[in-house]
Amino acid sequence: MKKAYIVLEDSTVFEGYRFGADTDCVGELVFTTGMCGYIETLTDPSYYGQIVMQTFPLIGNYGVNDTDFESKKSFVSGYVVREFCRAPSNFRMEYDLDTMLKKQGIPGIYGVDTRALTQIIREHGVMNAVITSEPNDEAVKRAKSFFIADAVASVSEREIISYGDEDAKYTVVLYDFGAKRNIIRELTKRSCRVICVPYDTAAEKVMELKPDGIMLSNGPGDPAENLIPIANVKKLLGKFPLFGICLGHQITALACGGETHKLKYGHRGVNQPVKDLSSGRTYISSQNHGYAVKQDSIPPEIGCQSFENANDLTNEGMSYPTLNAFTVQFHPEACTGPKDTAFLFDRFIKLMGGK
Repeated sequence: MKKAYIVLEDSTVFEGYRFGADTDCVGELVFTTGMCGYIETLTDPSYYGQIVMQTFPLIGNYGVNDTDFESKKSFVSGYVVREFCRAPSNFRMEYDLDTMLKKQGIPGIYGVDTRALTQIIREHGVMNAVITSEPNDEAVKRAKSFFIADAVASVSEREIISYGDEDAKYTVVLYDFGAKRNIIRELTKRSCRVICVPYDTAAEKVMELKPDGIMLSNGPGDPAENLIPIANVKKLLGKFPLFGICLGHQITALACGGETHKLKYGHRGVNQPVKDLSSGRTYISSQNHGYAVKQDSIPPEIGCQSFENANDLTNEGMSYPTLNAFTVQFHPEACTGPKDTAFLFDRFIKLMGGK
């Protein structure tokens, strides 16, 4: 067992052991609370530039299957667990977690007191960190100087890709800000042809594709930095039915004159409660975001809040009736789940004229 260390930007050091790629890394340290779905977590592009820590103590027990990937590769900077399973067992598994991290070039660290580390982040907020073999002043400086840049551009596909049947009932243009594959699956199984376009595709190009609706995907980074996507969404709003998820929700809000702010430690996991403000019903959702739309920052004549987080009352959804659009901060396409809010894809189909 080879020693490794997590060095926080405030000089706090946690000791553990290496697994995965034998290299150092720097990133924004965040925690996620899911008991399962570690494959999907590791391949969610929204984690770009981040060191992901699992609060559940045992990770990797059902191995890894490439068909469960949410993107073509992992974009996480590093991975932190209390314990990883060395002898996973599942009839679908192709290889183990350690092998996956090595293949993806991602350093991991285990044997860490993840509970204590989570308490620090909850108390002080998200912090940068380094996974290293040398817990010295240089590591602290590296953590302090780190910032995430060009996040969406780094994860978006660079060419237009079509999914589903050419003669499908609906054509949906999906802006790829770091789209998870299950968004595409949820649409194609509802008779949609999905045309996935790069994050900076001009609105005029999208109009030429004559879609029945537009989907704005999830993605990483500070939403306010996405000036080109915000400008394009401004041009498209009201012209086509529109559904935005996570970063897509934030970009739509910014395009409508709203504001976003960074949360203390974000919402990440598969157990976040969201309240539907029209019905009063609470759903359990999957979430992965570090920013939120500021309450009441959007003029009421343009949009109204539709969902709120039942824990901290932050904005979890917006409705734009006059623009034929709605957006949510959480993930209705969640895979491995929960699937409580998958009905929102049916709502999008109705906006496009379906039943």
